[in-house]
Amino acid sequence: MKASGAASWTFEQHDSERIERLLQFFLQQSNARCALLVDRVGQLITTAGEAPEFDSTAFASLAAADFSANDQLASMIGENEFSSLFHQGEKESMFLADVARRVIFVALFDNRATLGMVRLKAKGVVRELTEIFCEMFERASTTPHPRLETSFASEVEDEIDRLFGDS
Repeated sequence: MKASGAASWTFEQHDSERIERLLQFFLQQSNARCALLVDRVGQLITTAGEAPEFDSTAFASLAAADFSANDQLASMIGENEFSSLFHQGEKESMFLADVARRVIFVALFDNRATLGMVRLKAKGVVRELTEIFCEMFERASTTPHPRLETSFASEVEDEIDRLFGDS
């Protein structure tokens, strides 16, 4: 598995296995329906649990934009960051948390799970995910990477324009 963002990194087999185990553990312990990992530029890294019934690529872009907007709001009120966000709907809710300042953990859950349990179980999982990603970033910093051929940021902007355009 390979992900790219501001910098690229490569998942080794044991990274993918550790991440998958952590996400499955989180889902079992929290009763959340789905867990996603998204990088800060909006690329979907992986999902676990129930398959989302929406365009996960568009969702990843919007989740990253949501987290970025909240970083700006935090700054405006004198905070360095909001390390987690919560959005509650009538039937569905989501919890988002920062992982290593470059990845976003997203938990989607319904009334079978409580925010308290999701937050409690996410705390340990986010800590372990941060360790895994920091190890991967460290490996990436010592390994040369090919230059990206296209601008993913432009693709994200185009996708958001298509989703919310007036046409």
